[in-house]
Amino acid sequence: MPFVFRVPFLVAIALAIAFGGGIWSTLWALEATTGFGAIRLGAWEAFPDAQTAKADPYAKSHRASAGALLYGSAEGLSFTAGVDETGAPLRAACSYRIIGHTPPARLWTLYTLQGGRAYRPQTGVLPVALNSRSILRHGDGAFEIAVAADAQPGNWLAIPQDGRFRLRLTLLDTPAAGSSGLIDLSMPAIQNLGCGNA
Repeated sequence: MPFVFRVPFLVAIALAIAFGGGIWSTLWALEATTGFGAIRLGAWEAFPDAQTAKADPYAKSHRASAGALLYGSAEGLSFTAGVDETGAPLRAACSYRIIGHTPPARLWTLYTLQGGRAYRPQTGVLPVALNSRSILRHGDGAFEIAVAADAQPGNWLAIPQDGRFRLRLTLLDTPAAGSSGLIDLSMPAIQNLGCGNA
């Protein structure tokens, strides 16, 4: 290759690497975190400032790409769990049980995320979302929810047949959303009951 063409070719390669690497690192950073200021309660984590004017650029980017509904500071708070109580990632090959109480809320919803989006099965009508008004409870108000790919008796939340997933628990009209004492709240535990294809 003549020298006249070699320099522009090397410059083009350098620019391609720089732009490609920059875009890749930005996308990786956006996937790696929802934002800063996470509060962790057991397996659950929340970002109280993610939907406020004080949100950091990562949280704003996630909000814009997801088209998520914005809650006021005292209207709602979303918790996400990608691990069980032992810290192991949630996998579709395993069965789980969510047991306990949620913080006080007028209503809460629970659903499965796969690939950053709400899980939508291809066929059939499966319980892919639950809420506080549709579940069975014990006498003390505690509940148990079976989280598995196969049908379960009682409260059952369907999950994908394979891969990893996350759970999202959203508390609506809750004093916890505007509370500075979030660390003292108790969240339901996520227990691994066993894995069929571990």
